[in-house]
Amino acid sequence: MRRHVVLGAALVAACSQSPGDPGDAGSDTSSNVLFGSLQKLTASSLGLNPVLMAAANSSGGVMGKMIDAQSICVASTATGYVGHEWRILRFVFIHSLALASLVGLLVMLQQYVSPFTRMMLH
Repeated sequence: MRRHVVLGAALVAACSQSPGDPGDAGSDTSSNVLFGSLQKLTASSLGLNPVLMAAANSSGGVMGKMIDAQSICVASTATGYVGHEWRILRFVFIHSLALASLVGLLVMLQQYVSPFTRMMLH
């Protein structure tokens, strides 16, 4: 049972930025308000650093801005690429997944690996 809790906590740490990513409806603030307390409570109940999880949630909100429909429409209009929004989304979506994976890895390292854990305030 303890092993499953530890694996679950590791999974939460790796995916902690995920709720903020699609939750961004044009504003990182709305994503933080919507999911911030959820991240903090979940982290506290699993023995994870709540500040790290809240920061990861905020990072996810910023990454969600890359694939936000409003941002893509503004970018296509500003560049004269109207009607090709799907190409912008396809290009940016791949980068969004790569960045989310890197942030998830960094959060895991900061939570569990010794040299990186010293980067966090306790």
